[in-house]
Amino acid sequence: MIKKGIILAGGSGTRLAPLTKAVNKQLLPIYDKPLIYYSLSVLMLAKIKKILIIVNKGDTKKFKDLFSFGNDLGLEINYLEQKAPNGIPEGLILGEKFIGKDNVALMLGDNFFYGQGFTKQLLRASKKLRNSTIFVYPVNNPSSFGIVSLGKNNKIYKIEEKPKKTKSNLAITGLYFFDNKAAKLAKKLKFSKRKELEIVDLLKNYNKLGKVKVEKLGRGSAWLDNGEIENLQDASKFVEGLEKRQGLKIACLEEIALNNKWIQKKHLSKRIKFYGNSNYSRYLKKLIQNN
Repeated sequence: MIKKGIILAGGSGTRLAPLTKAVNKQLLPIYDKPLIYYSLSVLMLAKIKKILIIVNKGDTKKFKDLFSFGNDLGLEINYLEQKAPNGIPEGLILGEKFIGKDNVALMLGDNFFYGQGFTKQLLRASKKLRNSTIFVYPVNNPSSFGIVSLGKNNKIYKIEEKPKKTKSNLAITGLYFFDNKAAKLAKKLKFSKRKELEIVDLLKNYNKLGKVKVEKLGRGSAWLDNGEIENLQDASKFVEGLEKRQGLKIACLEEIALNNKWIQKKHLSKRIKFYGNSNYSRYLKKLIQNN
């Protein structure tokens, strides 16, 4: 079972400029919540309580203003500032002490996941983790993503970074489950032509040992990496539509914590005061009344 998670919430977000010239990308809104709420909610749904958030230099206070150290959500949140982003595997290297002897989930702070049965899939993958697990999603434009090609029994026979031509359309999403050897293996990686440590290179090394398990996100699921303004808009419309139709909130951190029995109703009252007079607060008030 995975007990620790790392969220990569740094980066420059140049494709979203000028929005990201003054605001960290992970703090931009997806409908009524900051983007990072959605990535943090995924780790919480996987029953992960100990979390390290890696941020840009000087950004720690902004995230602490949202979460402090996670007490009101039943979490243990730590922060670490990086000098400059050098690729996804660097998160494992920076978080090596945090990981210690435990398995770890690595999550990109700009990723959005939603789907029926997704929570069960997360918990099953966490419980059955041996070495590494990736979550893949079918896309129309595989040349924009890291792509896996599968053979019999979902066994990976090829991992490619933004291939110009490929028969596969299974994109590697920004959620990875690793054993505690991940940081050690990440340290052995060489910088690519993009001058980054590449996550596909780390996965290739795991795969050579036959140690990458694939979890497919089904047709009833949604995944967006929110690297472009169109993705932010699409995600916002998606969340708004579902929340208005169902009367339920997606990525309500307090609700997840309450359902996990990590917090009590008194914590909700404190969070209501924190949020002030907003629709989010009114939703929390309903949770108090209905539980």
